[in-house]
Amino acid sequence: MSTFVAFYPVGIPGTPWGDAERAEWLSRQVRHRSYESEVLSKIELLRSRFDLEEYGRLEYAGESFPLLAIRNRNWSDDLPVMLVTGGVHGYETSGVHGALEFVDQHAADYTDRANILVAPCVSPWAYERIHRWNPNAIDPNRSFYNDSPAEESAALMRLVAPVVDRVVMHIDLHETTDTDETEFRPALAARDGKPFTPGGIPDGFYLVDDSESPQPEFQQAVIAAVEKVTHIAPADDSGEIIGSPVVARGVIEYPLKKLGLCASVTNARYKTTTEVYPDSPRATPEQCNAAQAAAVCAAIDYSLAHQ
Repeated sequence: MSTFVAFYPVGIPGTPWGDAERAEWLSRQVRHRSYESEVLSKIELLRSRFDLEEYGRLEYAGESFPLLAIRNRNWSDDLPVMLVTGGVHGYETSGVHGALEFVDQHAADYTDRANILVAPCVSPWAYERIHRWNPNAIDPNRSFYNDSPAEESAALMRLVAPVVDRVVMHIDLHETTDTDETEFRPALAARDGKPFTPGGIPDGFYLVDDSESPQPEFQQAVIAAVEKVTHIAPADDSGEIIGSPVVARGVIEYPLKKLGLCASVTNARYKTTTEVYPDSPRATPEQCNAAQAAAVCAAIDYSLAHQ
């Protein structure tokens, strides 16, 4: 059982942060891992088989982070586009490495039937700090809208703009960890001057569909494929997952565009956000990566079969 934090050590309870609190929060962030050695190096190994594109570059306090996308060779305007994104929340490791595992092991299987576009690490600064936010204490996954305050989000929107109406499927790869309750949700409450109410962490894989345009059969096809790799999160005693009603096994719904979520960046008919739980005693990091890759394959398979 996690130990929940009652008061976050930045700011005054009940008072939203100003510039001073954001600066104090930023001063507490520590670089734990290397985007260059853990992510860019793996992307570079794919160059012999795929086209790589730098679609933006983040400049933060003297640090520079190239944003890379991966495309299949022989891109064809006659084929549908399948979009895969990961690392929108940089701390969500399997989102990044699951996307790369999909490209390495499976993407070539589809290139005669679809264009594959993958942005495996949308938020590299946060990847290195193992955090949800960018240095301005902004959550990129609430910032996918015009004039976005998050450059991570704005860059991805520019990348997909030329194909926004041709994307048939978009799957956004996330995970939930115990630190959601011990760090990230307390920080969010403190930043916004709201009380922190402890919650639970779902044990297993689940999906977030679009409540404005649900595709339940698509979601269940992904659930069925992932269940062969790892377990599906059950509903809690209230029939919910993270406070949202479970509409089908392993599936909840959010209004994606209203919330500025990454999965809303295109006009894709089929869209979903994955969540795995790497801190589960029933899962390993390798399983979580494989579950993400399996989810991508299932999403593409269903979308091709039901265009």
